[in-house]
Formats: sequence, C-alpha cells, structure tokens
Amino acid sequence: MKRKLLTLLFVLVAAVLAVLAYAIWPTEDLNWAVTSFVLLLLGLGLFYLRFERAKVSSKEMALIASLAALAVVGRIIFAPFPNFKPTTYLILLAGFVFGPRAGFMVGATVALVSNMFFGQGPWTPWQMMAWGLAGATAGLYGRWRGEKVHPLELAVFGAVWGFLFGWIMNSWVWLTTFFPLNFTTFLAANAASFWFDVSHATANVLFALLLTRSFLPTLYRFRKKLTTISLEVQTDEKIQH
Repeated sequence: MKRKLLTLLFVLVAAVLAVLAYAIWPTEDLNWAVTSFVLLLLGLGLFYLRFERAKVSSKEMALIASLAALAVVGRIIFAPFPNFKPTTYLILLAGFVFGPRAGFMVGATVALVSNMFFGQGPWTPWQMMAWGLAGATAGLYGRWRGEKVHPLELAVFGAVWGFLFGWIMNSWVWLTTFFPLNFTTFLAANAASFWFDVSHATANVLFALLLTRSFLPTLYRFRKKLTTISLEVQTDEKIQH
C-alpha cells in the first residue's frame, strides 16, 4: 500500500512540475530536454527505490545480474550491426518469465552497464527507461500468457517493441536537436530513424523465432527451481520459530 502511495505521489509531483515549468517559462525559453531529463531521473529513482525496499532475495539479485550480463554481451558482440542485436529480445524474455520487476531491472541495468562500453550520455536514462519498460510490459504479458505462449507471439511482441523503443529514443533526439518542437518535426525525427527501427524490430522477430523454443523452457525450469528453493527456506524458518 505504501509503495502504491509513493508511486501516486511521484506521478502527482512530476505532473505539477511539468505544468509549473510550462506556465512559468514561455515555450521558446523552456528547455524541454533538461526538463524531460530531470523527470526521467526522478522516474528511474522511484523504480530503484521501490526495488531497494522490496523483499528481494540474493538469488533474484544474482538472476537479474546474470540475465543483464547476457544481454550486455549480446549488445557488444553484435555492435557491428546497427540496431540488429539480441539485447531487446533477451530483456523481453527475462521479463516474460520472471515478471515485471525483474524485467524492468534487467532492461535498465543493461542500458547503464553496456553504455560503459558504448559511451554514457544524456541518452542513457532514456535507454534505461525504454528497455526497462520493455521488460516490465513483457512481464505483464507473461503473467497472462505463461508457458503456453507461441514463439510467434513473442516475435510480434518484439516487433512492436522494436518500434516503441525507437520512438522513445526518437523523442530524446527530437527534444534535444529539433526546433521548433511540433508535430511536423516529431514526424521528421521518427522518419529519419525508420530503417533503424525496422532493423531493430526484424532482429527481435528473428531471435524470437530462432531461440524461444530452446530458451523459454530452460528459463521456466530455472524459475521453478528458484521458487522451490525459496519455499523450502520459508518452511525451515517457520519450523525454527
């Protein structure tokens, strides 16, 4: 209940700050790039704060680190191929199997860690949020579909996120490099990256079709093993008390 109130409070504060910024500064004077950057940092801080206060076992922490490391390695290995990488697919798969919380943390961590190789910058929080949301929404989808999901479904889901990720990152480009900020320039920003977004979506589709049948059962077996261990620990604690 406290976490829900904290989330609601953040949303209200962020909305009030955005309205005040728009009211105090004329449109031509307001630096929307900086404003959006601050709001993104507040949002990421809220997610990390909730994760830090949640009851997360050491095994879940190790799992998140391992999946994030795998996605980071995938991004580095496929670096020569623009936007054609298994990174987003692995983040989606992590969220689908282990839930929204794990999915968001894997996605956000991948962006932060991999950019130590590719370069940190004001785009990093945008990537953290974009990949984090991809993992979180995959977690919600996984709760609905479960193990009966077909690889084609994950392929379609990955294709959608290939474009959504691009549009989120295009928003950063639009806010920082385009003037004036209007619908026409926003369309121009998205049109400029269209083929990169197509490449991203295509990669997600291919990796989903090629890897899901082998990866998904393995991750589900690992999740069941992790759940069994957790239940045994809780039972032992109750007996001791």
